[in-house]
Amino acid sequence: QVQVVESGGGLVQPGGSLRLSCAASGIIFSCNGMGWYRQAPGKERELVARITSGGGTAYGDSVKGRFTISGDNAKKTVYLQMNSLKPEDTAVYYCNAELLVVGARQWVDYWGQGTQVTVSS
Repeated sequence: QVQVVESGGGLVQPGGSLRLSCAASGIIFSCNGMGWYRQAPGKERELVARITSGGGTAYGDSVKGRFTISGDNAKKTVYLQMNSLKPEDTAVYYCNAELLVVGARQWVDYWGQGTQVTVSS
């Protein structure tokens, strides 16, 4: 069984910062990459940032230059440092992990339950 657990969400004023954390645990053979997605009310889920097992990163256009993703592939952890937050960053943030579980034959995307980030004065 695999668990993906996020933490670090909350309420912050515009211009402020937050750091999200995520850890995957369970009978994991390998991790191909982890990332963060977000979904605001009435909108589709979108990519925020992703990091591969080799350390390559990708960001959504709206967060480039403000957010930074980092992680430890061996520990199956990923972090999202969010700076210069804007009200439009308000959303539920979901952690994603592309994992190969022990005994499985294919990679599977696992998702956390989400953590709320609200940017408001």
